[in-house]
Amino acid sequence: MALPINNISHLIPQKTPFVMVDTLVDFTAEKVTSSFTILDSNLFVENATFLESGLIENMAQTVALHTGYNYFLKNEEAPVGYIGSIKKVAILKLPTLNETITTEATILHEFMGVTMVEVKAFNQNKEEIASAEMKTVIAS
Repeated sequence: MALPINNISHLIPQKTPFVMVDTLVDFTAEKVTSSFTILDSNLFVENATFLESGLIENMAQTVALHTGYNYFLKNEEAPVGYIGSIKKVAILKLPTLNETITTEATILHEFMGVTMVEVKAFNQNKEEIASAEMKTVIAS
């Protein structure tokens, strides 16, 4: 399947209305890039602004997209995972309605279903708007 992939519903466990990524832009074993257009119908939009909780969920779902696509490439069903921890969260700027953000997750460590990542989100001007370190755990 050629990138970018716009229909990612089979790659992540989240379902509408809780989906905070809409395109798989790029993928390698060590990194994934997603994009997301912020619509008025989004749960985390308030006063035409995408809230902090939406940005954090977008970053987490970008990590899930990496896992899901990796399993898809092996013809296996994507597992359900959980956020184990979030640290060093920095929200620098909140995106607004109809803006498309791009989020990059870099895998720092992966061992026995536990993945440590560094995640950064960027606005349409390629300015960093949020970052965090996350640990995700695959449910067994």
